[in-house]
Amino acid sequence: MRRTLPRLAAVTAATALGFAATAGVAFAQQADVPEPDSFTSMYTVMATPDTIINNDGASVPGQPGATGEFNFRINSDDEVICYDITLRGVTGEYQSPAATATHIHEAAAGQPGPPRISFPNPQGDGDVRTSSGCMQGPFTTGLEGDNGQDTGTGFSLKQIEANPAGFTGDTHTAEFAAGTVRGQLQEVPMGGVETGAGGASDSTALYAIGAAGVAAAAGAGVVMVRRGRAQS
Repeated sequence: MRRTLPRLAAVTAATALGFAATAGVAFAQQADVPEPDSFTSMYTVMATPDTIINNDGASVPGQPGATGEFNFRINSDDEVICYDITLRGVTGEYQSPAATATHIHEAAAGQPGPPRISFPNPQGDGDVRTSSGCMQGPFTTGLEGDNGQDTGTGFSLKQIEANPAGFTGDTHTAEFAAGTVRGQLQEVPMGGVETGAGGASDSTALYAIGAAGVAAAAGAGVVMVRRGRAQS
């Protein structure tokens, strides 16, 4: 039975229409896939505007007052990543030379780095924009690297599991081209087991935690909040 999130279809349709305008390149949208029955690791990103690094490695301001929460669930055996992204206070049109403006970059804190995965840009009315779903590799970003290949070519989710702190989540707009908000991936314990490159947890429920939850989970060794999901 296919499992997905209730708002995924609307998000996918809306973001697909905006791909050509924001990308400036030819790109085939990464297809939505069913959520797997288990995950090998989970991560969260608390993204803020004071951590933006441009392509020259310089610190530049993001969008004042904006924040982002990126929650990722990974099954690296099947190369599937599921995402729940919430942006608050991000305004204006998305813009990026990649296929979309919302990414995981291979970049340590304070360093620039290429996007490895492009996600549908969060959408919504008012102050909050959201995006949710699951994608399966091989991943493409629509951005050509120095080697002439797409920056997602050859990328594996096991690379995130091997070094989550070496990856960052962010999003870009026309006004804040280097990034509106950005933050490093932080691993989240699953069911009391420190996962990543090994452990596994079944997906009878989605897990969603914020900044306080990350600290509580790290101290207690458990994920603190569960959020149910729809099935179709």
